[in-house]
Parts: sequence; structure tokens; C-alpha cells
Amino acid sequence: MDITATKPGFDWRKRRFLLIEGAIVLAIILLLIFVIPPFLVSIGQAFRVNLLGRYLALAIVALGIDIIWGYTGILSLGHGLFFALGGYALAMYLQLQPDGQLPDFFSLYGVESLPIFWQPFSSLPFTIFAAIIIPTVVAAVLGYLVFRNRIRGVYFAILTQAALIVFFNFFNGQQKLINGTNGLKTDTATIFGQTVGSSTVQWSFYMLTVVLLAVAYALCRWLTSGRLGRLLIAIRDDEPRVRFTGYDPTAFKVLVFAASAGLAGMSGALYTVQSGIITPKAMDIAFSIEMVIWVAVGGRASLVGAILGTLIVNFAKSFLSEKFPEVWLFFQGALFLIVVTVLPGGLVGWVRSQGLDYSRTLLRGKQRVTTYPSLEEDPDVEYERQDLTNRKSDG
Repeated sequence: MDITATKPGFDWRKRRFLLIEGAIVLAIILLLIFVIPPFLVSIGQAFRVNLLGRYLALAIVALGIDIIWGYTGILSLGHGLFFALGGYALAMYLQLQPDGQLPDFFSLYGVESLPIFWQPFSSLPFTIFAAIIIPTVVAAVLGYLVFRNRIRGVYFAILTQAALIVFFNFFNGQQKLINGTNGLKTDTATIFGQTVGSSTVQWSFYMLTVVLLAVAYALCRWLTSGRLGRLLIAIRDDEPRVRFTGYDPTAFKVLVFAASAGLAGMSGALYTVQSGIITPKAMDIAFSIEMVIWVAVGGRASLVGAILGTLIVNFAKSFLSEKFPEVWLFFQGALFLIVVTVLPGGLVGWVRSQGLDYSRTLLRGKQRVTTYPSLEEDPDVEYERQDLTNRKSDG
């Protein structure tokens, strides 16, 4: 006899679903590493492997936005700040390679010794830690100060934009310390004795991005499932009622906001090393709003939708800008209007609500029941319905 089958609360269906989901994620990882890159190289589109790596890095920040906006109802329009902090952390490490040398741009401004806050970034373990923890701490402090005063909705979105503008202006003005508007280049730096811009190093970071995207997905999946996930959704739908039941939404909102910022920092570091540069432009308001659009296109409260939305929007932007360089912005605007007016739930939302019904109709399958399946499919109920219909027709 299987003992686990008798354990109270043991859900074999849930475990089976998780195993299937894990298998699908593993299959996608293998596809992204062993199938798609060789195919792109074989058709002479090797540069698109680098583009795919960048967009997969951006999908990580989209996952973070989805857990705070889609699941918790916190709209942040300033995630470019946390993205940039992660990018600058890794870029500072690369600027100090090899052997903690003084970056070239310091000589342009007469700086002869390395500033104190630069010195810890000569260590790779510290840099990896800082790229995630610094955005997390900044978000936790900002979130606590805001959420404890019960500021939410559009007021919170405005505050995140205000914080973004403050940091944007600060980074722009620091020419001597972080090269100001010019930013920090990473493609000509070296890591482990090899140039960052080389194909070997870029391929390594591409594979690392794929793996970390899977890790980020697993983390977000854990945060949005179980009791914590249900509580986050309850905060999104009716925060006063959650507070009335005895929970303090502040702690949970700070937790999820900080986790989202940590993912943004990771995303910024991976994107920077694959794009070759990080500048204060990453803290532009338009870029932060674009992050929200990725999630909206894919579908709110859908982790898969956040990833798909990021890839679709960015590849569409790349394709349209190549084919229609003069009018591609009009196509991009039309895409966003279609999503807002026709697909308010995003692509995944449409598949869940209408796409499945259309597919059942095409395959002549059984239509989805939206009310009481047990009653609708009960043969006695069906017999009573047919009998009532026959009586009406006879009368």
C-alpha cells in the first residue's frame, strides 16, 4: 500500500501538474540552448542569438513586474531604476578588469585614485551580490515608507516615477564618478582573461541568461502559488478586506516589491553585459512604461504571458524597425491599441477565455461549461431539460 496516498492533504493532481510544468520548462531550456541558436547561425542570422539573449534578460524584469502588478495590483512605473542599478554594478566590475585597474574615463576628469565606493566592485562575488541586493534594499526602503502610509494606485505609480527622475538626474550629473551621460562600456572589457564582446563570452552569458530566467520563473511561481499567492491576489482585489481579516498588507507588499526589484537588478546586469553598455538612459521613464506594456501584451497575472509579451514586443520592434524604418513606430502604436481595446486580458488572457472555445469549435469538441459542470453534465438533468422542451412544443 502506498503510504503517501493516505496522507491528508496530499494532492497527486497538483504534483502531477508541477511535474508536467517542470518538464515543459526543461524542454524550453534545451530548445533555447541546443536548437534555436544553431538554427539562427545556419541561416546567417547569428546576430539574432545576441538579440534573443537580451530579450530573455528583459523577460526577467517582466516577471518581476507581473508579480507586483498582475498578482498584487501594485503598478510601478519606475522599475528602470532597479534595472539600471544592477547594470551599473556589473559594468563597474568589468571596468576594473583586469586586476583592479583605473578605468580610462577617470583620466579625462583628472581622477587619479579609485573612489572608495568603486573598490568593492573589484570582487566578482561582491558584484553579483550587489547587483541583486542593492536594488532589493532600495525597493524595500522605498516600499516600506510608501506602503505603511497606505499609498497605492496611481499615487504609488507617480512616486515611483519621481524616484526614477531623481536617480536619472543624479546619474547624469556624475561625470567624474560614473562617466555621467556617456555611461559605462562593457564590450571591450575583459573577464577571466577574455574580451566580453567575444563570441565565446557572449555565448556563455546567453546560456546563463536562459538558466537564470528559468530560476526567476520558479521563484515567481513559488511566490504566486499557495497561501502567499492567494493572499497577494486578495490584496490586489480588496486590500481593505484583507486588512480587516487581520493581515497586514504592508509586509507582503514590501516583500513582493523588493523581490521584483531584485529580479530587475539581475535582468539589468545580464542585459548590460550582452548589449555592451549601460547609461542613465536605462532610467528613462519611457523604458519603464515599456516594461509594463510587455506584461500587458502577454497578459497580467500570467508568468508565461510576461515572458511571451516581452519576446513578442521586442522582436516585433526589431523586425518593424528593420523593414519599415520610417513608420515602424506607427505599427508599434497600433499593436498597443489593439491589445488595450480588443485584448484587454493580453494574449494569454484571450487564449484562456476565447481561444480555447474557438479551438473546441473547430475540433467539434465539447464546449467549456462556465457555471455548474456537475449539473450541466448530469444525465438526469439533461433528461428533465429535454422533457420540458418537448412539453412546451406539444402545448
